[in-house]
Amino acid sequence: MGRLNAHLPLAPRLIMIKADGSVSVHADDRAYKPLNWMNPPCTLREEPGEDGAVATWTVTHSKSGERLILTITEFLHDSTHELGVDPGLQKDGVEAHLQELLAKNITTLGEGWTLIRREYPTAIGPVDILCRDADNMTVAVEIKRRGEIDGVEQLTRYLELLNRDPLLAPVRGVFAAQEIKPQARVLAADRGIDCVTLDYDALRGIKHEDTLF
Repeated sequence: MGRLNAHLPLAPRLIMIKADGSVSVHADDRAYKPLNWMNPPCTLREEPGEDGAVATWTVTHSKSGERLILTITEFLHDSTHELGVDPGLQKDGVEAHLQELLAKNITTLGEGWTLIRREYPTAIGPVDILCRDADNMTVAVEIKRRGEIDGVEQLTRYLELLNRDPLLAPVRGVFAAQEIKPQARVLAADRGIDCVTLDYDALRGIKHEDTLF
């Protein structure tokens, strides 16, 4: 089912359909990571099932045409919950300090860059930093202590929303972290997102003296 012609055998699954249009399929392990998913923008079409199935759901990505097909043989539980406005993740430790320091020293990303706002609100949570580059183009910056694929996916979702705003579009992304995993760099490049490695001590203005051995 879904990506790369992958297939999940019939089994009890948790299917989540979020207000942003995303659809994800979960098992009872892997923590928060889904077995398969479709990011917005996408559409979901429900049709009668065949060969004993009660329904077939076809989720189609609006841009790529990629499809995720779900065969439903039984609904064990079906519920809808309105979560309301998300207050956003409250960050602490080094990650929060990185955001504060980078906002104060936004030209670390390039000469002529200017800050619009920290924690810029969106319908799915706040963007760490929204700023403009030297060409006056809007830039969304996602900051992590350790940059992994999930952070790139998160920034991708923010960019999809921000680029719908004619006052901000076009908006490009910068994925900034103290350490960025190679897989995250590959995915970021595929999404047209720039990667920046942050030096926490340099942002704090700490200079290490040379050590002699």
